[in-house]
Amino acid sequence: MKQFRQTAIIDIVSNEAIGSQEALRRQLKARGFDTTQATLSRDIKELGLVKRAADGAYSRLGVSRSRRTTDPMVAARRAVAEYLKRVECVDQLVVLKTDPGEAQLLALAIDEAEFKDVVGTIGGDDTILVIARHGRAAANMATRFDDWGRE
Repeated sequence: MKQFRQTAIIDIVSNEAIGSQEALRRQLKARGFDTTQATLSRDIKELGLVKRAADGAYSRLGVSRSRRTTDPMVAARRAVAEYLKRVECVDQLVVLKTDPGEAQLLALAIDEAEFKDVVGTIGGDDTILVIARHGRAAANMATRFDDWGRE
């Protein structure tokens, strides 16, 4: 439940200017997550959310909305460099390993980058399954992610 709630939080603050925990709590409740203020505070801390100086809205630390919106490929590259721990390719599947709680953040960045050879991602707590169109595309993606992770 926690990973789904935190994914919802990331989605909300990525797409709306949310300036208070109460506003965020209401948005979560509208999505089916009834949470306490204490739990929400822990989630905000774990996700590295901070308030932007410009408008007071929550944002992920180090990821500005304008950068992500204008160049999602750069944001994906940064996310891979920050969160990726290990890559493994199996046929047309790429398995990405992160630290606990970071897989959803990386999966979201990959989804937003809209790689042409990626059919979709499935993100758990510390593992992401990237589904490529074919084996060659998966091998290329695995190499790309591995290279980015070493930067």
